Amino acid sequence: MIENYLLEELITFAHEHTLAKTAVALNVTQPTITRGMQKLETMLNVHLFDRQPNRITLTPTGQLAAQEAELLLAQQRAFVTKIQNYAQSLVTLNAETTLPGPLALLSYLKKALPDTLQVNPALITIDQITDHLINRQANFIFSNQEILTTDIESRFIGSENLVVHLQKFMYRANQLSITFEELQGMSFVVLSAIGIWKDIIQQAIPDAKFLYQPQRTAFTEITKYSDFPYFSTNFTALEREQRIDTNDNDNRVAIPISNDRAHMPIYVNYLVSNRQSLMPLFKQFEAAWPTTMKKSSTL
Repeated sequence: MIENYLLEELITFAHEHTLAKTAVALNVTQPTITRGMQKLETMLNVHLFDRQPNRITLTPTGQLAAQEAELLLAQQRAFVTKIQNYAQSLVTLNAETTLPGPLALLSYLKKALPDTLQVNPALITIDQITDHLINRQANFIFSNQEILTTDIESRFIGSENLVVHLQKFMYRANQLSITFEELQGMSFVVLSAIGIWKDIIQQAIPDAKFLYQPQRTAFTEITKYSDFPYFSTNFTALEREQRIDTNDNDNRVAIPISNDRAHMPIYVNYLVSNRQSLMPLFKQFEAAWPTTMKKSSTL
């Protein structure tokens, strides 16, 4: 059995190219590295290094060994992480999302949900979904992606529908609905962490200006003392009932956007093996999903 520290020394040497730099990177002495490399060659019964009077380099075999060692240690770390996450999942439920809306739903339902449910407030990316589920980092993940594989499946929960808030004296504010095309050239104040909605509004209104605000308090102040339009959804309206920083004197009118891209299907992604245990939660989400337009909170 080859010890991990020998593989770490080989990998580090492949990156640093000298024994001296390898020793510094690993915070050990150079003779320690030399003995370790000699021991590894003996255990493998191959030549890993080309030793010259003032220089030592990896042989082709050594280069391959370093590459394989790196893969092996990565697999070991993934193994440890997966087992630890699985053990944790037996006592807690972990929820993640690629969109901000479901965070409002989970907060709204908090008192009715299991005490063991832990919600990651940071949005993850779509390409992280499969890895986080397989490695048990999350029990379920909200996204706009329907994933159907041998291990993962998805359940449709509801739609998130985009709304724009326009100053009530604008002529467009009298409409029952509006299109992205009618919003061309306007300037909007927008919260930064809105997931895929950011790509949608930027692509749908390419000549608009978006004044992104990383903090909700700053966003609220801007909307309170200016007439900039902003976006909301039927979904994030749930937040308004729990916040105290809303602008109750807002002189804007909420108008639904009619384009297809303004109506996003939301799924919950999960491991097939967890379907039965998670189904009661999913039914709670469906029952609480806001399907009608309330006075919305913001995107």
